[in-house]
Amino acid sequence: MSHSDQSAAALLIIDVQQALFEKSTPIYHADELLHNIQSLIESAYQAGIPVIFVQHANDSFLAEGLSGWQLHPSLKPKASDLMIHKRHGSALEDTPLQAELQARGIQTLVVTGLVTHGCVKATCEDAKKHGYRVILVEDGHSNYHKQAAAMIAEWNQKLSDGGIELLPTQAVDFRALA
Repeated sequence: MSHSDQSAAALLIIDVQQALFEKSTPIYHADELLHNIQSLIESAYQAGIPVIFVQHANDSFLAEGLSGWQLHPSLKPKASDLMIHKRHGSALEDTPLQAELQARGIQTLVVTGLVTHGCVKATCEDAKKHGYRVILVEDGHSNYHKQAAAMIAEWNQKLSDGGIELLPTQAVDFRALA
């Protein structure tokens, strides 16, 4: 692999899957979340930054292959995007993600997706432990908790205190990270 194929950063989109949008408590600010993620995907493509979609599978509402397991229809991955399937909270646990990142020379992960206090938190913390620079898009993750806004604020703060960088969607500059 030549150096020009390598990128120092990647956009990680965690578990933006249909079933999570069908819960009795809706995803907090779902439209804004999807809009922000789409805008980040577009910017990543323009800057030549790899886009990685992570899909969670479980034995109930996220059973692999079911409609609820599919990515939200507003997300349209390209053939060149990396698809990672996971069964744990962290996208790095028991998946090929770590090997894929190393093969591409990626040191920085820009993290978005669902849900704030679950897989987003777990992936951020795990990636940080593995020595990655982690940038959490502060308005690029959400959840379906009754106190969703408070959860987002709380985890933005806790993760930030733990050395994870926070940036709003508008401030993410993939060209500067490339």
